[in-house]
Amino acid sequence: MRIGIDVGGTNTDAALLGDDDRVLATAKSPTTSDITSGVTAALRALDPPVESVTAVMIGTTQFLNALVEGTRLAPVAAVRLGLPATAALPPMTDWPERQRAAVGGHAYLCHGGREFDGRPLSPLDPEELKRAAADIAARELTSVAVSSVFSPAAEEDERRAAEILRAELAVGTHFSLSHELGRVGLLARENATIINAALRDLAVVIVESLGKALAEVSVTAPFFLSQNDGTLMDVGFARACPVATFASGPTNSMRGAAFLSGLGDCAVVDVGGTTADVGILSGGFPREAAGESRAAGIRTNFRAPDVLSLGIGGGSLVSPDGETGPRSVGHRLTEEALVFGGTTLTATDLAVAAGLAEVGDRSQVVDLRREFTARALDRIAGRLAESVDRMRTSAAALPVVAVGGGSVLVPDALPGFADVRRPRHFDVANAVGAAITQVGGEVDRVYQVPEGRRDAVLAGARDEAVGRARDAGARPGSVRVVDIEEVPLAYLPGGATRIRVKAVGDLDPARITGAAVRGPARGVGARAHA
Repeated sequence: MRIGIDVGGTNTDAALLGDDDRVLATAKSPTTSDITSGVTAALRALDPPVESVTAVMIGTTQFLNALVEGTRLAPVAAVRLGLPATAALPPMTDWPERQRAAVGGHAYLCHGGREFDGRPLSPLDPEELKRAAADIAARELTSVAVSSVFSPAAEEDERRAAEILRAELAVGTHFSLSHELGRVGLLARENATIINAALRDLAVVIVESLGKALAEVSVTAPFFLSQNDGTLMDVGFARACPVATFASGPTNSMRGAAFLSGLGDCAVVDVGGTTADVGILSGGFPREAAGESRAAGIRTNFRAPDVLSLGIGGGSLVSPDGETGPRSVGHRLTEEALVFGGTTLTATDLAVAAGLAEVGDRSQVVDLRREFTARALDRIAGRLAESVDRMRTSAAALPVVAVGGGSVLVPDALPGFADVRRPRHFDVANAVGAAITQVGGEVDRVYQVPEGRRDAVLAGARDEAVGRARDAGARPGSVRVVDIEEVPLAYLPGGATRIRVKAVGDLDPARITGAAVRGPARGVGARAHA
């Protein structure tokens, strides 16, 4: 048996799945500020046979929330290898002031870096790095982010620079290296690395809180965190790479929607308490955002689903003229909504008044005019349909799967989309998505592709991605390639092509026990960025 848990901003959801992937039980509990008590309450409500649980998969938005709020972030020393180039735009140049102030804005530009084919851009200068280390030590910074030009093509400079800095700094200093986190594209990859370094201390706290919650209900099975792309990472990798969890919430919901509906290709509308997230599933996995993504207004290029969010949820405020959102009562829904004895008209009140949901006390909304309720719900349906239409890439018929506790606001048919499905257990699709999370292996590299050798190069990349998934703990025979991206780089010579291959497989708990102790670079979700 497996347990899936999703720690959201309003609720913590849990689902118990059997070895045959049947959903055996579900539970929902309010999210708490300490995380532990909310997860513990959800697990106690789930009441699993703890001796039969083989693994626990958890998704959380805690790290993203910390970045958005600009709180609980550690100060970071950002070391960039790229001089004499790259000096025009120092690290964190375009960051919002709140986030920049939270991490300290400490930047160090040094020589080093590579060309796309691995040739040195400029020689690494050990003495220069030692001078940077002296200043880092003087400022008592204990988290360092190292980025280098084209490190996904050649990681040697980042590793060597980290060795030099580590020898000069206090024992226990954390290092985040950009080639382990991002893709080609210096500034966005550097930003992701700095964010990751700022979250390292918080990651330790959150991982310990989750472990404590499981211990309180006597669950001794290993637990893992879900990543942005719908694959798993072990707790060691989570401590080292917390930034990889940023989009795990919508990813889990979309994966859960595919599993519960049986559809691999569809649109997903996930309606929570505050927002509705709209995304597209292809082959059972969320379509990934092309190029850069943004987190709290900061450009990054880590893997993230292509999601369109709008301010419509179960807790959204409804104005006197029938407009819904974007403001929401959030986790105070059970205190402020009319059906719960409050004084605020919310989208949940509309759903209860229209007979779409049976929560709270319906007698509290009998005075809502039928015409007003219908008009407000029609506006919600129109905005959701418009969002789905913006996300699809063709005019072909596209089924829509509605999930999340607030999806009662989604009608049985949307304008332009007649096939709307709301599967069983739709309200905990995020927890189900966490429970079915698989192990991934990825290659993202700039290759030289000689004339007539394209097929051979692609085959080699596929084999490497599959091998990475197996090494990370995937069950032999279950690994498959789910995505191949091939982008010729016309501005580079010699047939240079960026190739990205992603492979996934089912988690094998018996094998992952060994993988987890080898350290984060070889744990669940291991990737190749050579």
